[in-house]
Amino acid sequence: MPHVATQSRRIFQPRQLDPTGGAKNNASANRSVTARCEEKLTVSYHKGRANPISALAFGLLLCCCGCAASPSDPATADDTDSDNDPAERVNRAIFKANLAADHAVMKPVAQAYSDHVPETVQTGIHNVVQNLKEPAVAVNDLLQGNVNHAWQAVERLAVNTTVGVAGVVDVAAKWGLAPHKADFGQTLAVWGVGEGPFVELPLLGPSNPRDAVGTAVDLALNPLTFVGGAPATYAGVATGSANVVDTRAQHLEDLDALERNSLDYYATLRSVYRQHRDAEISKAKEPEGRIDISFPDAKPGTAPPADSGK
Repeated sequence: MPHVATQSRRIFQPRQLDPTGGAKNNASANRSVTARCEEKLTVSYHKGRANPISALAFGLLLCCCGCAASPSDPATADDTDSDNDPAERVNRAIFKANLAADHAVMKPVAQAYSDHVPETVQTGIHNVVQNLKEPAVAVNDLLQGNVNHAWQAVERLAVNTTVGVAGVVDVAAKWGLAPHKADFGQTLAVWGVGEGPFVELPLLGPSNPRDAVGTAVDLALNPLTFVGGAPATYAGVATGSANVVDTRAQHLEDLDALERNSLDYYATLRSVYRQHRDAEISKAKEPEGRIDISFPDAKPGTAPPADSGK
């Protein structure tokens, strides 16, 4: 009888499920939704990098990175390492809190903004926020060696600030000066700095140490930061909040579809974020006329290949 009891316990022992398996099995179901989300993300500015809470989030990031421990289970640790997400348990806890805050506050506010604010007003708000980013875009273009893009960003700032009435109207785009994105996290990547492990920032969402540093630097490059004083502070909070709401409103349908079709929403967003950032960084390295200022990656003692054509 003891032998039989032992077998029964072994037979009916609950099977442990792989918490990340759902994302792997759901790859084909998410492909079309992810593609649509990627397409919209490519033409919009990335989730409120000028938000005043960025410095606080960066501090929380350092705490999370310092306190996070790798999973003790070997199989789970292998899967986590393959995703470059050693602090997945902490990141998932932060993601759960972020998702709750989004469902309770951000999504309803963005939905009301999209439904009740006239489209012309939404466009004006978007243009003002984007115009405030142009100085950071120009600086980062120069640091990346994209001189033509840097000059274009300066032209956009001058035209929209004057003719466009403080950026409310994107006159520069009508004159053939289309907006583009450049941030310091992207600059570090162009210089050859690795992204590091994946992290979920409180309120700001998916990121990594490189992009977290970039967010803090871009915040410092906001023109309102240099002005100082109470009016500039209030304006900075207002434009930062408007940026977050405007960006969230642009992705209401995409994120809803992604959440509905994902067995593991956390893993899906992690993948989408990485693909989006990889595309932005690759694009920054491609413009014609770019000066290559990346750090050399040659190993000591190796000579460059001889040019057989000369």
